[in-house]
Amino acid sequence: MLFNNYDVVIVGTGVSGLYAALNLGSSLRVLMLSKADFNVCNSSLAQGGVAAVIDQTEDSFDRHANDTLTAGGFTNDKEHLAVLVESGPKEIEKLLSYGVQFDRDDNGELSLALEGGHSRRRIVHSKDSTGFSIVSTLTDRVKLMPNVKISENAALVGFEKRGDKFLLDIYKDKRHVYVSAATCLFATGGIGRLYEYTTNSTIATGDGIFFALEAGAEVKNLSLIQFHPTAFASKDKECFLISEAVRGEGAILLNGKGERFMPTYEPERKELAPRDVVSRCILAEQAKTGSGDFFLDISFKEASAVKARFPMIYERVLQKGYDITKTPIPIYPCQHYLMGGINVDTVGRTDVDGLYAAGECAHTGVHGNNRLASNSLLEALVFAGTTAVDINERYSPSDVTEININDYIPTTGVFLHNSFCAEVRRIMQAAYFIEPNLTECERGLKRLNEMTAVLAQTTCEPTPEYAETKSAVRLATIILGEILFGRQNI
Repeated sequence: MLFNNYDVVIVGTGVSGLYAALNLGSSLRVLMLSKADFNVCNSSLAQGGVAAVIDQTEDSFDRHANDTLTAGGFTNDKEHLAVLVESGPKEIEKLLSYGVQFDRDDNGELSLALEGGHSRRRIVHSKDSTGFSIVSTLTDRVKLMPNVKISENAALVGFEKRGDKFLLDIYKDKRHVYVSAATCLFATGGIGRLYEYTTNSTIATGDGIFFALEAGAEVKNLSLIQFHPTAFASKDKECFLISEAVRGEGAILLNGKGERFMPTYEPERKELAPRDVVSRCILAEQAKTGSGDFFLDISFKEASAVKARFPMIYERVLQKGYDITKTPIPIYPCQHYLMGGINVDTVGRTDVDGLYAAGECAHTGVHGNNRLASNSLLEALVFAGTTAVDINERYSPSDVTEININDYIPTTGVFLHNSFCAEVRRIMQAAYFIEPNLTECERGLKRLNEMTAVLAQTTCEPTPEYAETKSAVRLATIILGEILFGRQNI
């Protein structure tokens, strides 16, 4: 069987994957795999911005680190955290050199926003679509790189290590394409689609974490899941985010009676408490009032300023029938971000030689128990950069363009007709929403074990649906197991 051979395969085309590609040596042959269209990723949905200590007269690395530690319950990995915060200004300068257009004030200086959990204004942003701005700019630059091949709508459905090579089974155009590589970087995003309600893109199904786990990589703290307090509350389950920055500009939270309630629970931080705190306060207020109706109100601010600062949010909410300059926005918490994942060191290495991970699928430990707002894009940039440097130092271009692997036999079988993914989403939503429901966790884990047994007894054609089903069942099992029996290395 003939394989196309690359020096590096990057699975995922969000900020982590793109930034790594831009920093890899030009002599390395690189393949980038996008599960859907090139710009479909969680990075493109990021509204807030990039947290970085730009004004060191008013801010400091210690303050940024302390805010991150406070949000994370002081369980953060301090070595990784130091790398994160101290790299911030350099990464912003690099993005500016690439052509990213960040907002500026009347004096031409970078405009710095405030978000929940931050003690200083330090969020660099492009209106309310910073992620899209960064992804678009980096994508344009990557497409100009002659050593990088991009394959869209190409889903990884098989992955294994053979000797010093990784073998990848890629499903594209309803057929299998086989690739080998000396090194692989998983930049595959989070697990949002394990839930019924999530702000994540449709491709965030945890596949990269699953394949890394199957290959022998250590996975940690999958039950460290962040629920964002202010997603648009829609009857059609489309939970797009209402950025933390809206509260940073003065928006207040109201209960179903139109009463502001956060000062009762958080007298000092109020609406600018960290996300997990605000989400729990909403649940407490719901229990107190008996109503699940909640609103975010910025209508008392000048309309032109609100529209200029949040044009995308304004338009999206307007399409749902609400003018945010005139009326409060209906909101409710939903799944947003994963702090756990494939365990890596400061240069992105896993404990499988040649396998790296970066971005939301990776566990660097910088976030601790809960992520501070706008640290995710920063993490993606910083550790994708260190990963690229390490790959450049450790790997040289191969002289071979194609290799013959005679003993690789791809899996064949029936097509999966009964995906368990919808049932997994129902289980996770009932078992673990902000706070675990132990009864539902036990019931859900029992059912997940039954699904696992069914999948083990069925030989299926490796399709994207089958890969997503195996991933969903395995990762949900680990998450509920961690809740019931304690977190441990898997």
